[in-house]
Amino acid sequence: MLNHKKAFSVAMGAAFLMAMSAVGPGFLTQTAAFTSQMGADFGFAILVCILVDIGVQLNIWRIICVSGKRAQQIANELVPGLGYVLTALIVIGGLTFNIGNIGGVGLGFNVLFGISPENGALIGGAIALIIFLVRNALIVMDRTVQVLAVVKVLLIIFIVAISSPPVGQAALHTIAPSHIDFYSIVTIVGGTVGGYISFSGGHRLLEGGLKGKESIRYINQGALTGIGVASFIRVLLFLAALAVIAEGFKLNPLNPAASIFSAAAGNFGYKFFGLILLAAGMTSTLGSTFTSVSFLNYSTDKGTESIFHKLRPFLIIFFIVFSTAVFYFIGRPAKILVIVGAINGLILPIALAILLVAVTKKKIMGELYKHPLWLTIFGWIIVVFMAYAGVESVIKGFSSLF
Repeated sequence: MLNHKKAFSVAMGAAFLMAMSAVGPGFLTQTAAFTSQMGADFGFAILVCILVDIGVQLNIWRIICVSGKRAQQIANELVPGLGYVLTALIVIGGLTFNIGNIGGVGLGFNVLFGISPENGALIGGAIALIIFLVRNALIVMDRTVQVLAVVKVLLIIFIVAISSPPVGQAALHTIAPSHIDFYSIVTIVGGTVGGYISFSGGHRLLEGGLKGKESIRYINQGALTGIGVASFIRVLLFLAALAVIAEGFKLNPLNPAASIFSAAAGNFGYKFFGLILLAAGMTSTLGSTFTSVSFLNYSTDKGTESIFHKLRPFLIIFFIVFSTAVFYFIGRPAKILVIVGAINGLILPIALAILLVAVTKKKIMGELYKHPLWLTIFGWIIVVFMAYAGVESVIKGFSSLF
């Protein structure tokens, strides 16, 4: 068992990795776009998203860490070969969406310094490689993510402060919305805890040495902190967008997030947006790369673990170089993103269902562990809700291609 200081540090590293993996370029765009469409009613969708996030992360983090096994290993123990299916879903989705993350870094450099998005993506890819390949890479990754998180929060707080949002109206509609948009809820839940993001924190805890029932205190601290940070940023961005809309400004549908900052603070605000976009793209790139590569680790002893750690730098290099190269030479492959985005909507309910079944198996969890009943019930409600939503997303995704 780690000492308190070390365990707390690992928990906070996992919390910020999860939160900042969620707060990527897509997160910024979704929040701005839905606020533009729904106004104050979007607050209700955010509230539901937070509740779902709590149910998902507390279940997944606890099951992974108490068992001491990665999600793919748990799935393989439950049904031989199931872990490989889960790995394929996570890695393909993470690899594809990392193209968008790297693209966000490139666009951030473009806004800040006027260089092309493609060259900005090259710089971002190089920075990500340096972070991962230096000594004590996990600690460097944690600190980088935490610093960029502070940058995002401070910049958005500044925009909210100068834009005077209608907080009372937002609070009222959050509790009693005049219209509920099911699609917006599904979309932002998927963007916050969908795909690889669900596992980024749990796998980071294992990497840091937190496992077993004695770590539950730190597991809960990390999960709730991560959800809190991501939710706080979304609420701030929602309020900033609402303030701009209340003043009669129409957000640009092609870049709604940028419109918020431009409307609130002119060109100065637009530069702020560039910095936030760069930070969002970089943190999501780090989270996607770390988590996707962790799904390729099936080691069960120190020998195989040592072999994987020797291979990991090459896997990381491939993951980042491939994503950067695709963005540089092709741009965002729209059709692939539509298909993978639709499939990504199914990853959460599939993965959560696997873990909820696994938590009932003593051979996986140990003889003495008993999962809280309320977490189990909460988890299965989310599985049903997100499975229905995911099927709808797949149908819509494929129909849009024909």
